[in-house]
Amino acid sequence: MDIPRYWRLKNQRYKLQGRRCIDCETLSFPPRIVCQKCKSRNTEPFQFRGQGTLYSFTIIFQASGKFENSAPYIVGLIDLEEGVRITAQLTDITADEVRIGMDLEMVTRQIYEDGPRGPILYGYKFRPHLIKPVAV
Repeated sequence: MDIPRYWRLKNQRYKLQGRRCIDCETLSFPPRIVCQKCKSRNTEPFQFRGQGTLYSFTIIFQASGKFENSAPYIVGLIDLEEGVRITAQLTDITADEVRIGMDLEMVTRQIYEDGPRGPILYGYKFRPHLIKPVAV
């Protein structure tokens, strides 16, 4: 990946930043300059919380290119709390543990390494939501 593109996408990949239409309140991820609902260009950055539930998933056994060494891995459709559905790789979970409807949270993890001397690309993945016990 070239450096200008890397910096242009860093908020989307590291912070789960999308866009919100000021006219109709529609949210989009990945970010779009033009609202898909009302076609307005009056949009602003929107920070998603990174919490959601698993809508569906699949297990990738035959990966290509930069992901060959990662297979098998799980890719899911996640319904974010804010109402947007996104696609992301699941992490910190095995195929036997994954369940539709489970609560997930976003984490930043390594996506791939661009060759032995290239940069390491990080981005968002989702893992099971860790509930911390309340101290009594």
